[in-house]
Order: sequence, then C-alpha cells, then structure tokens
Amino acid sequence: MLNREAAPLIRVGVLGFGGLGQAAARVLAPKQEMNWVATADLKGYAYNPEGLSADTCIATYTQKGSVGYVEPHGTLSHNSIRELIARAPVDGYFLALPNLPNTFMADIARQFIQSGWQGVLVDALKRTSAVEQLLALQDDFQAAGITYLTGCGATPGLLTAAAAIAAQSYAEVHTVKITFGVGIARWEAYRATIREDIAHLPGYDVETARAMSDAEVEALLDRTNGILTLENMEHADDIMLELAGICDRANVSVGGVVDTRNPQKPLSTNVQVTGRTFEGKTSTHTFTLGDETSMAANVCGPAFGYLKAGTALHQRGLYGLLTAAEVMPQFAR
Repeated sequence: MLNREAAPLIRVGVLGFGGLGQAAARVLAPKQEMNWVATADLKGYAYNPEGLSADTCIATYTQKGSVGYVEPHGTLSHNSIRELIARAPVDGYFLALPNLPNTFMADIARQFIQSGWQGVLVDALKRTSAVEQLLALQDDFQAAGITYLTGCGATPGLLTAAAAIAAQSYAEVHTVKITFGVGIARWEAYRATIREDIAHLPGYDVETARAMSDAEVEALLDRTNGILTLENMEHADDIMLELAGICDRANVSVGGVVDTRNPQKPLSTNVQVTGRTFEGKTSTHTFTLGDETSMAANVCGPAFGYLKAGTALHQRGLYGLLTAAEVMPQFAR
C-alpha cells in the first residue's frame, strides 16, 4: 500500500440518535480517521472533544431517553442542535434525522447557514421533493462555506452511485430500476424510518404517517403481517441521476419490501441499469448487495465515505450542494 501522510482526524457529529444515529455511532467507533465528538437528539446533546463512547451514549439514551444525560459530557436542551452547532468544533455532521415533516431537513440546513458554521453536511434523504428543497439553497450553501452532500445512504446513495458507474458502459441509458429488501427484528428500533416508508403506501402521505401513534403503526403492521411492500416510490435517486446526466428521472423506478419482524432480508437489494452500447446492443448491468449487510451498514458506511470525500472537497474550497451520484465516496478507515 502506498504511504500517505497521516491526515488530521476528522471531527464528526451525528444529529439524531434513534436507530440510525445509534448505528452511526457504532460504525464510527473503530474508525481511525474519524473521531465522533458530538451528537444531539430532541431533548439534549453531548460533546466531548476527546471523543464520545458509543456504548455509553446508547445505554444512556436507552435508559433515560436523551444523550443530554450522558455524564459528564451531556447537556439537556430544547434547542439541542442550535446549541451544539455553536459550542462544538466539528468538521462534518451526518444528519441521521427523520425528514418528518418533508421540510425538516431543509429547515435544519438553514440553521447551519444562519449560524455561520462552516464544514461538511451529509444526509441520507429519500424523497425527491426534499432534495429539491435543498437545491433551492445551493447559493446559500456556497456563500456560507458549507459543502453539503445529499442522498448519501443506501438508496439514494450507494445504489445511485453504482448506477452512475454502471451507466458508463452505455451510449444511452434506458432505465434504472432499484429494488431493495430490508429486514429488521422490531420496527420500534427504527420508528422514524418505518414512518417514512409508510408515507409511500397508497392512501398515506408524509403528514398522515408522521401523525400516526405507535399503536396505529403496530395496527397497520398487524394487518400486513409486518410486511411493507413499496412500489414506484418518490425517491431522490431519480433527480440525482437526472442531475448527473445519466437519464431522465422518469426512467428511474424504486421499490422494495420491508419486513419489520425479521432481520433477514425478504429479498436481495439490487440496482439494474439497462442501456444501449455504442455497438447498438441492449444490455443490463445488475449490482446486488450482500444479504448479510444490514440497512444500517448500507446507509451509515456510505454516509461516512461521502463525509470523508466532502471534507477533502471543503478543504479545497469547493462549497455548495452535491449528490451521491456526482462524487465518489472515499473509504473511511
């Protein structure tokens, strides 16, 4: 392996400490190039410039309901994100937040812009309309000195990037079809994620899913035997691939099956890219994720790979909004 000069540790923050935020903490724990120093939830935040303990933060959150109770680094607050931004020197944040309502992530982005903070932001947004809201802030991100990478989870994210690479074999891309399978042992571990999925079902939208009580979610899952079947979703893979010049968004389709009662995937997650080569032949590339990789692994891993890439771009003075289809993630060791 080539010898490289040791780069300074990237100081990382995680906003949101539900199932995805906790998984992000566990993914970060063994990283040698990243130091997890800050996190926030609805009721408080924790900051330690030397680094936070995933086990301690998760245990405290589970027992008391907020990382604000972490001793001695926690602070209870009703404005946890705003206070954490002001207090903690952080190079980049992973926004492991539920986009409920559909304007929430754009609202958080405005908090960063207005605070005067400069650095890298990475999200795992799903909905096309949510990404369009961030696109409207492009000039604001550039003026604020923020490098924002959006749609950097699994889908959008890992599979969108794979589609962008697979497209290179073709003179023209006809269709991109993403099919995902997710298995989780109990839906309560990913309450916000499951509600976002429910919002894609016929007869539901973001607001109705957001307003559902836990009992109502459980009743719905009882009616479906814990299975959510999702078709023709409003997924930002379409706008990301269109922005990257791969194909028109109308030619991108996303759907999948979520089993909320079984950690085993109900089907293999894959992306199929069909196109015409310069010789005039039609072919399909298929990229399939291993069934053993969890949703958390396929979301958090890419998110921190993109955060590392975003840090390199930010250091070079490249600010503004980019997507997972426009930037190659860097492996965060």
